[in-house]
Amino acid sequence: MNKTMATTINLTLKVWRQKDRNTPGRFEIYCADHIDTDMSFLEMLDVVNEKLIKEGKEPIAFDHDCREGICGLCGAMVNGQAHGPLRDTTLCQLHMRHFQNNATLVIEPWRSRAFPVIKDLVVDRSAFDRIAMAGGFISIKTGSAPEAHTLLVSKSKSDMAMDAAACIACAACVAACPNGSAMLYTAAKAGHLNLLPQGQPEKDQRTLSLVQQMDREGFGHCSNIYECEAACPKGISVTNITRLNRDYFLASRSREQKV
Repeated sequence: MNKTMATTINLTLKVWRQKDRNTPGRFEIYCADHIDTDMSFLEMLDVVNEKLIKEGKEPIAFDHDCREGICGLCGAMVNGQAHGPLRDTTLCQLHMRHFQNNATLVIEPWRSRAFPVIKDLVVDRSAFDRIAMAGGFISIKTGSAPEAHTLLVSKSKSDMAMDAAACIACAACVAACPNGSAMLYTAAKAGHLNLLPQGQPEKDQRTLSLVQQMDREGFGHCSNIYECEAACPKGISVTNITRLNRDYFLASRSREQKV
């Protein structure tokens, strides 16, 4: 059997470099030569970093962990697109065969007031953690694991809850949104719990807490541009935002009536 020869490409990288959050950043240009098109985007950055280290230069800092599109840790803007040009794909799962030979790639960190740059392409996304801690959980004691069919859940609601729970908190939605809104992430956190029976006792408080914490973090407002849905590597729908707006309105009215 004949083995297919690996294809390589040459790229020019225009990468954002920033020492820390208090130091002004700048773009630096690097040549990425003979890049195997079967490499992932992060593997390409690994090759560039190996070259920089051999030259005694500071490697490019970028977030990564599982490299399987699961953890949500990786992420960068590539030519102005969160996670690059492919839909439903994380940066670590984006392969170099999707780029043309001799192309120029502009690589930047997520841009958001709520995500200050730590170094180069690494940003502080702890604002997402604080939103999740504000209400992305169930504290009601549910006892031991019940039988699968003890609680009846409709197929439509279970599907919507699972789709919302697919969020990996990568923050591409915020980076892609012209307003820097975190509504899709917050809506996913609320949705996958609010749709299920186990989440009903704390639904109102959860919804209010999540939205209030999101506002405290300094994210922008949602104006229904839908860039968040387009950039989401898990394809989470903006219908979750509609559901969150409804739940927030009802929870606010309920609180006012109690007062």
